[in-house]
Amino acid sequence: MSLTGFVAALLADDGTEPWSARVPARLDRVLDSMPLPARFGVRAAALAVDAYALARTGRSLAGLTPGEREAVLAGLGAHRALLPLLDVLKVPVLLAAGTERLLQDGARPTAPAPADPPLDCTPAGAWPVRSTADAVVVGSGAGGAVAARTLARAGLAVVVLEEGHHHSTASFGRRAPLDRFAELYRDGGATVALGDPPLLLPVGRAVGGTTVVNSGTCYRTPGHVLTRWTRDFGFALAERLGPCLDEAERTLRVGRQPLDVLGTNGRLALAGAERLGWRAAPLRRNAPGCKGSCQCVVGCPTGAKQSVQLSVLPDACAAGARVVTGARVRRILVDGDRPGGPRAAGVRVRRDGGGEFEILAPLVVVAAGALQSPPLLRRSGLGGHPRLGRNLSVHPATGVAGRFAEPVIAWEGVLQSAGVEEYHDEGILIEATATPPGMGSFVLPGLGGQLRRELAGAGQLGTLGAMIADRPSGRVLGRERTLLRYDLDPRDAGRLMRAVRAMGELLFAAGAEEVLTGIPTAPRARTLADLDAVLAGVSARRLHLSAYHPTGTVAAGADAERAPADPVGRLRGVDGVLIADASVLPSCPEVNPQLSVMAAALAVTGAWLER
Repeated sequence: MSLTGFVAALLADDGTEPWSARVPARLDRVLDSMPLPARFGVRAAALAVDAYALARTGRSLAGLTPGEREAVLAGLGAHRALLPLLDVLKVPVLLAAGTERLLQDGARPTAPAPADPPLDCTPAGAWPVRSTADAVVVGSGAGGAVAARTLARAGLAVVVLEEGHHHSTASFGRRAPLDRFAELYRDGGATVALGDPPLLLPVGRAVGGTTVVNSGTCYRTPGHVLTRWTRDFGFALAERLGPCLDEAERTLRVGRQPLDVLGTNGRLALAGAERLGWRAAPLRRNAPGCKGSCQCVVGCPTGAKQSVQLSVLPDACAAGARVVTGARVRRILVDGDRPGGPRAAGVRVRRDGGGEFEILAPLVVVAAGALQSPPLLRRSGLGGHPRLGRNLSVHPATGVAGRFAEPVIAWEGVLQSAGVEEYHDEGILIEATATPPGMGSFVLPGLGGQLRRELAGAGQLGTLGAMIADRPSGRVLGRERTLLRYDLDPRDAGRLMRAVRAMGELLFAAGAEEVLTGIPTAPRARTLADLDAVLAGVSARRLHLSAYHPTGTVAAGADAERAPADPVGRLRGVDGVLIADASVLPSCPEVNPQLSVMAAALAVTGAWLER
């Protein structure tokens, strides 16, 4: 009842529209997919608001009239210190509300999905208790898929272990976006880095890893980044990543996104950039034949986006690799008595339905992702390096929206469509980004009736996002369960503020009548001067921040004291363990990292084969 009343108050539900009545049940399912702390926090907050209503009126929210609920929220909103907290609570509610509105309005039908290329997938429950292989790859995302393909093509018997499950393109088309969300993301998308401020850091968990749920944007690693990795870190493989990037682009069929499916949101960003004389262009993406369904973050329902389960793993399986799903690797087995020092001997794996099995292998490729690889190494007794889990970069990001006189319908078109690189030399990359309703990191302003009006007018909003090339200010802790710590560096806080100002300027140049800042205490600006005044009065910690693309937590480099992995990606202190995911990158790649990760994995496994 507390959730029902809380939702009714927040969305100003007057009982006249059927979709509103369905939001509490949808919200219940969203919360059930989240980690216990997040679930408890939202429910406790709903109870607290209910208790406030009871103390103020003598009745709970569910028993109040719409006007009385509005008065209760007005009382809460009058306390400016509560506004950021209320904005956090709106996130899961808007997820649920966006889905119900989309279903009521009728989502655009998608053409029948093409058949996916075949994969040799076996559920963990059907895998034998003891088996052998030449190589085990932990993780099936960008790095793991490329490592598996490289080793299998070289003639090795390869087994890929994936904690998540396999989802077909056809299954994406049959379900609403939010119904896929909980299954495709770890912790229902509610992974959080604790710190000042806390950051939401969603990561994928499925065959294909985060490539299943990323935007499809494919930037090559900038040349100056490769130079820095070689010169400052001694990451020897950086010098040979050029051909590896070429191979990744060919595999993913990367090309410039055509204008005809870009969508109004992307075209507005390009128009604003042209008026300002800024560098901008449609993004290069791995989605030939994209239909503009704007659902990349919950699995492409048309099969256009070449996630690695469509583009890399099929080749690996054709070369003999096998994929085991629902398989959480408990530890890497190590033979400590061999002449020459410890060596990998295989893995012990927990089935998601209970029970364990072992695969014996002399080579283990760790590609569980920058957030999961350090805990795995610790559980395996291989976490002794003092820098393991440190050096975490996360591309801190924020977004703004512009209200236009004419409809934009940002969720019709390419999800991440245009790149604005005017400030990229300063570590700021702006991208025109839209998502299915309610699923973006941007939170609409207001409570009650005002929020309801914002929802009704969402079709006239154009949205931009910016991410920052950050200093490595985070750390991955824990053994059994990952715990993240990240404190925003002061330099990066300044970059985020400049990014908001630049996005506002771009939207006004494109014709926006007002800019929604994402700042709870000052959500609107009608001119650039208004925006400057708003930004002068707040810090970056007041923005709606999220994070993506974690990297660097098992970094490779020449200095044995600074880098847990050696210059060619071998884990120090043990033979037969390679690092082939985003954790091996020495620092933030400054762009969407899929190509960088794939190229690094190709280089790491290629160097091992050469030996």
